[in-house]
Amino acid sequence: MILKINTTSAILLPLCVVISAAVGSPTTPPDKGIEFFEKQVRPLLAAHCYACHSAATTSKGGLALDTREAMHRGGGRGAALIVRDPERSLIISAVRRSHSLKMPPAGPISDREIKTLEDWVRMGAPDPRTRDAADLRPKPPAPGLKDGRQFWSFMPMAKPALPVVKTAARVRSPIDRFILARLERAGLSLAPPADKRTLIRRATFDLTGLPPTPQEVDAFLADTSPDAFNTVVERLLASPRYGERWGRHWLDVARYADSNGLDENIAYGEAWRYRDYVVRAFNQDKPFDRFLIEQIAGDLLPYNEDALTATGFLALGAHVLAEPDKQKLEMDVIDEQIDTMSKAFMGMTLGCARCHDHKFDPIKQEEYYALAGIFRSTRSLDDKVGGGKCWFERPLAAPAQVEAKKQMDAQIARQKADLAAFVADARKKATTARGSLPVQAKDADLLDAATLAKIDAMNKATARLESEQPQFPQVMSVADAAVIVKTLPVHIRGDYLTLGKPVERGFPEVMCAGIPGPSVPNEQSGRLELARWMANSEHPLTARVIVNRVWRWHFGQGIVATTDNFGVLGSRPSHPELLDWLARAFIKGGWSIKNLHRLIMKSAAYQQSSNPTPRGTNPQSVDPENHLLWRANIQRLEAEEIRDAMLAAAGWLDLTMGGKTIPLKDKEYVFDHTSKDTTTYESPRRALYLPIIRNHLYDMLEQFDYPDPTMPSGSRASTVIAPQALIMMNAPVVMQSSARLAARLASLPDDRHRVREAYDLLYGRPPRARETEDALALLGYFRSTPKPESAWARLCQTLFAANELIYLR
Repeated sequence: MILKINTTSAILLPLCVVISAAVGSPTTPPDKGIEFFEKQVRPLLAAHCYACHSAATTSKGGLALDTREAMHRGGGRGAALIVRDPERSLIISAVRRSHSLKMPPAGPISDREIKTLEDWVRMGAPDPRTRDAADLRPKPPAPGLKDGRQFWSFMPMAKPALPVVKTAARVRSPIDRFILARLERAGLSLAPPADKRTLIRRATFDLTGLPPTPQEVDAFLADTSPDAFNTVVERLLASPRYGERWGRHWLDVARYADSNGLDENIAYGEAWRYRDYVVRAFNQDKPFDRFLIEQIAGDLLPYNEDALTATGFLALGAHVLAEPDKQKLEMDVIDEQIDTMSKAFMGMTLGCARCHDHKFDPIKQEEYYALAGIFRSTRSLDDKVGGGKCWFERPLAAPAQVEAKKQMDAQIARQKADLAAFVADARKKATTARGSLPVQAKDADLLDAATLAKIDAMNKATARLESEQPQFPQVMSVADAAVIVKTLPVHIRGDYLTLGKPVERGFPEVMCAGIPGPSVPNEQSGRLELARWMANSEHPLTARVIVNRVWRWHFGQGIVATTDNFGVLGSRPSHPELLDWLARAFIKGGWSIKNLHRLIMKSAAYQQSSNPTPRGTNPQSVDPENHLLWRANIQRLEAEEIRDAMLAAAGWLDLTMGGKTIPLKDKEYVFDHTSKDTTTYESPRRALYLPIIRNHLYDMLEQFDYPDPTMPSGSRASTVIAPQALIMMNAPVVMQSSARLAARLASLPDDRHRVREAYDLLYGRPPRARETEDALALLGYFRSTPKPESAWARLCQTLFAANELIYLR
């Protein structure tokens, strides 16, 4: 939903209706819902329900739960579920055991499993099971390997020629030829170019997540050269703010957080090192193939601090650390790593094959366990103080430094042992010489001066050695396991206690047509081979997936709309030839993300207006969702951009980069016995550096659609809900920014100058005459209220809440 309130009307309205919000909650995308069912719900139903409630049994109570139709039809007590209403759904009350019906009869399922069912019903009970007894009738995998290789995303990247177009005068980049060719076939055209103020605001937020300053806007308007916009793009790409903005995009994909979440919400005290690595990687324009390899296997490369830190990618997931079954916990961690890695780099939901052959994509369960063997040969967990398991951390040091520290530790231990033996021997001799003495007798009372001097010298030598001992920072990481698993049995229905045939480590066959999977060394985990295989320039998915991500982050929608799913349930590309051309150009350009920005932002498609002037065919009737890009998409700023834009305009944004920002010790519990989160978010740092606490996100981030930090997300939702208006009315950061902006404007000579400056700071343009008069009228009204001294702060708050700040045209 895009609001139609302009700035002029907004500032005349009471603040409570400035953002007219549609009450509701974000819906789950279909592919995400189906994936949730396949990974979480189907195995749960199979494990606990099918024995009594399926078409293959005499369904007790007349209820079958193995098809969607049967579940909705229900049994003798009625439907098993009411979509989006867990409280009225029979299946939920049964597993809660809150009424007379208590299921399953053998005993209660876990709280986590109950929550899984509740979440599923709440999201609309997505369920792909359309055939009777679908889980019990034999059927071939869909699709098979042969058919799967004909599916568009598994086929080798094409080498398309640039299309010939009629409106060649609009072409500024090869990209435009592909866009125009599709538009011309549909009888459509590009919108006119955006005006310069709109363009610099779009590009500055796009690349840095911050608004352009009035000085930057004026410089762009004054530059009449043909390369004026290219100059702006190069300046923005060179800014350290670029890495912060685009690093934030990748952190969504990497499900970054500063706490574990789930059952034991304890602090990831060293996660910030991975966050800062990502920011550095984007600022340095690290080639994406290297970026990939470092995150999967950086510990197996020649020592490099960044490469070792990068493996935090595999360690950052949310895990049920209180799981008493440690072998199950290990397999759950492996599943989370496979799921994240496959979505992030290949756009595939490989985690869906843990319990059975993938229901939609040509991935066999055996291939899942071939990958799982690689991660089973990887050390991801460590023993936690007080028992249990925790994530693995390692010193940020070269192997030689680690070995030297080990030798120093051993030397200190030897010296302490020698000291203890010397003291014990001296006491024994002194006791023998003097006869029986109390055990508590002090050394000074027993030993002679020479012996005491020697003890003192030995103590000082040990203390000196301890003071010289190097202290290395710790990083969340992984390492090859002490015992390498060469084969891993298939876990029937995902249960490690029910084992099938052993599977050698390897790679999904459907992706190996052009690049056969390399052999995995017996003495290593295989992560390095896996990473290099994914980073191969002929891999059918890797380049396509990252190029599509970058496109989505620029245009608001991907060439493939489902950025994390290039499988059968995902969307088909709107411009398949363009996607493959971009992927090959990206590889040829050295896997450079910055070069990809230049290519995209130079195009007429990127620089067009969001206000088309159609000639002939009405584009809304042909392509109402703008898949063909006949205009620029109006995009709402993300939560971090809204917050940072207010702080920037108010002049109190702290641009200090990097460092630890969560005020908790490593492995410290986030919640105390009251379950109250004491983490603070009132910081003038960029929102990138605010703590991300799983299960308890900062309110402003949560209400403006920050993604679930327990799973990869390459495409944020953009909803309009009532609490967003309340945030803009009441959040401390909004109130403080309003007061600070008012104070910043106070130095100007009069109200008209202040209104002009406020518009320049917030919207990158001067106010229209009507807007100036409206603002002055509202200011006069505020001055007539009981708190006239806050009139300017209230006007600034109104300007913050208006659509023109929150939306990009």
